[in-house]
Amino acid sequence: MTAMEGLPVDLRAFHNDVEGHLLAAAAHQEARRAAARFTSGLDWLSAEQRAEVERRFAAEHLGLARASWQRTARRGRELRDEYEALYRRLRARLLALALLAVAMVVAAELAVLVSV
Repeated sequence: MTAMEGLPVDLRAFHNDVEGHLLAAAAHQEARRAAARFTSGLDWLSAEQRAEVERRFAAEHLGLARASWQRTARRGRELRDEYEALYRRLRARLLALALLAVAMVVAAELAVLVSV
């Protein structure tokens, strides 16, 4: 059981929104830090050039992170769909097996009653 399972839908949506904003803020901060590390060794850049390189680097970094998140989310949806389909098939097989077992027990009881 996860912490989210017991929450009402509105609170769960709020929690997801807050988590999304925090992840986005962390990604922006990470991109800015990576850009600053990248430009720190480029002493020959002017301040304006450094700021432009940092801006472009951070934008590229965020774009890559966004693409990675989208691939991960897409794969998560694919896996969820696969597992749900597998679960439905398994549940149907289990139900069929249970019905078959009940039918066999009933048939055996009828055979016993008829023979007596």
